[in-house]
Amino acid sequence: MSLGDRIETATTRLNTTIVDSPRRVVIAFLVLTVLFTGGFGLISTETDSTESFTEDLPEQEALDAVNAEFEDPFEADDESTQLIHTGGNVLSKQALERNLRILERVERRDDLRMAGAGGPAPMIAQAIDPSATTAAEQRRVIERSSPSEIRRAIRDLSGTEQFSRLLSEDFNPSDPSASASMTSISHDVPSGFTDGDLTDIQTSVETIASDVPGDIRVFGTGITNAEMGNVIADSLSIVMPVVVVLLLAFLTVAYRDPIDLALGLLALLMTVIWTFGFLGYAGIPFNQQMISVPVLLLAVGVDFGIHIINRYREEAVRGFEPTEAMREANGQLLVAFVIVTITTVFGFGANVISDLGPIRNMGIASSVGIIFTFLIFGLFLPAAKLEVDRVRERLGVPEFNSAPIASEDSALGRALAFPAVVSRYAPVAFVVLLLLSGGVATAYGSGVDTSFETEDFLPPEEQPAYVTVLPEPFAPGEYTVTETINLLEERFATNQDQSVKLYVEGNFEEDHALESLAAPNDDPPDSLAVGEGGGARPQGSILTVINDHADRDPEFAALVARNDRDGNGIPDRNLDRIYDELFAADAGADAVLTEDRRSAQVTYAIESDASQSEAAADTREFAEDFRYTATATGSLVVFDAVTDVIFASAINGLIVAVGLTGVFLVISYGALERKPMLGVVNVFPILIAIAYLLGTMRLLGMSLNALTATILSISIGLGIAYSVHTTHRFIDEYNAGHDAHEAMVITLSGTGGALLGSMLTTSLGTGALALAITPVLGDFGLLMALSVTYSFVMAVVALPPAMLLWARYDAAGSITGLVASASGSS
Repeated sequence: MSLGDRIETATTRLNTTIVDSPRRVVIAFLVLTVLFTGGFGLISTETDSTESFTEDLPEQEALDAVNAEFEDPFEADDESTQLIHTGGNVLSKQALERNLRILERVERRDDLRMAGAGGPAPMIAQAIDPSATTAAEQRRVIERSSPSEIRRAIRDLSGTEQFSRLLSEDFNPSDPSASASMTSISHDVPSGFTDGDLTDIQTSVETIASDVPGDIRVFGTGITNAEMGNVIADSLSIVMPVVVVLLLAFLTVAYRDPIDLALGLLALLMTVIWTFGFLGYAGIPFNQQMISVPVLLLAVGVDFGIHIINRYREEAVRGFEPTEAMREANGQLLVAFVIVTITTVFGFGANVISDLGPIRNMGIASSVGIIFTFLIFGLFLPAAKLEVDRVRERLGVPEFNSAPIASEDSALGRALAFPAVVSRYAPVAFVVLLLLSGGVATAYGSGVDTSFETEDFLPPEEQPAYVTVLPEPFAPGEYTVTETINLLEERFATNQDQSVKLYVEGNFEEDHALESLAAPNDDPPDSLAVGEGGGARPQGSILTVINDHADRDPEFAALVARNDRDGNGIPDRNLDRIYDELFAADAGADAVLTEDRRSAQVTYAIESDASQSEAAADTREFAEDFRYTATATGSLVVFDAVTDVIFASAINGLIVAVGLTGVFLVISYGALERKPMLGVVNVFPILIAIAYLLGTMRLLGMSLNALTATILSISIGLGIAYSVHTTHRFIDEYNAGHDAHEAMVITLSGTGGALLGSMLTTSLGTGALALAITPVLGDFGLLMALSVTYSFVMAVVALPPAMLLWARYDAAGSITGLVASASGSS
């Protein structure tokens, strides 16, 4: 028995079980649904959307080392909270008192675990009175100080990098003023401290800050994670009602029978329950990317449901009794469902090879969900439909409208068959035209950008109008992180998006250490900001700390000069003593050099017009110029590394999806129909659709990001269904004795109606994600809607001429075989 015969035998037995024992099938699936419901309580939510993408990257490991070993007020690590103070002049006596009053209230509360604070207000207070070490003491120092004393302290501090980098770029040291300042609160946390604990601390600090006059906002990892967690629920509350309404509307039109509609919705609900239950049992966290999974499954489920009900109705119209009509319909569709399921798993599952954890998890969840979708719609729905129709007949409940969506004689059927009618006259020209247009779209789309930013996962500062007018309970909460990030970028000279870091490892007590650290600055890359002499000027390094302290302390300046043998301002002996003086004076050396003098960090500003990729590439190349081991890092470099992995994931996923799908279809049609070339024909329309999708992405200015990177392989998995269903129906008609043109007309006028209904519900359902309040989900939803639309259009437009050409090839092969057979027999 051949492979094709075995497949047909297996599907026939399965179909017989469904049709002959529908009640048992229904009960078994309902029991499984109850079991999967138990997994809901085990689902965890992943709120830090960016951290999961950067895990295990060398650049991130270097940044983790920097954050662990050095103090940086711009790095919102797991043990610090930032106060961003804005106003007319945050250096006024009144503004400084407000800032310190917040710190004092935080300090009083043991549950907020304040270990210390660094910022302009505490530094000014200590410059006036070095003995003021607590926030309360510092507030009293500012209260009793005269404005002239405060101005004098600010001028004394203005020459230090440590002070000026905490103030906005408009800082004026002459007549002390600045429009923004940053204060960092460090927390002494115990072992077992969680992200939730940090969120509680920072939201409490936020409440304290809101009670103090002035614009003082709180920023930190806990608040960012809280907003990223809230955005999941808020996006679901906006998207899912729209998806449900659209599904109800289009499924009502497609089914036109309330009982059939209820069955279809029950099957969709079961699919979601099974998939979410699996997530819980498998320990896969739910994050923003996972919001797309139920939408994708609903899209495939709708496709399966419409096909099975529509084909059943076609057979019933032909005069078959319900059991035989379902046996005939499901027997024809089951093989197609298996093919669609496997190819969809290939498309969705191709993301499992990604080096990025969230994309891998999405690939696993969506692949398993598609298998569940096949089982529920391929086995449960036909059985449930039969069982319900039997009860319906026994109770005398009438059918409301059981006609198929379209027929050969209907206006819709004729419209759908029009491409087949036209392409019969010049199929070669149509195929060549499609190949040329697809090639142009691919060439244009190859220039699509790749991006990865924190802002992708958070609502924009300005929300669309439809979001602001939503009533409760659909109205989203308040989001401030994006606005705060934008403020940091606009007001401050140094932040994570405008600077890069080098993590340098070596023995910094060696005489040549500081010379080696400064030498590469003479020939900086183009993207690094340079000083007046044409060399790179570090914003923060052990050298800048030495120079700053020497400017304020003549005795220390003399020490540096005595140990500068070549007179270039860089000491080259007795470095251990110089470091001791710096650490003893609390001059900020611990922010750039570890106490064991084995690791250092150097921060460089980048040119404002330099792109992320240019700056990251230049920094990596620059790191190779250092004598010691230097690693390029910083958020900009880490995020650029993620974009490289995202691009690789998108391309590799597409290659794997196309390769596995093509090979499988060739083998399947070779085994089932002895026509392997049908597999190649099947892939042709979806490749053209992908080419158009890429071109559209670039045309709309959309980029491959943390979620849209999956769109290429997912489009293969979701879009190939249209070609497979069309091809499977075409082969049934072709084998029944119709010529290729007639078979294609019958296919498009019949199955085309189901495809159209599926396309409308799927594109609008997935397109509803465009209403999500985060860019990453909005872009994905729009692209999914375009992908499904392109896939349907190409199944109707590109497949007919390709199939007609295949039919010529098949006929030529058959004639050759007959001639050879006749010659052999003679």
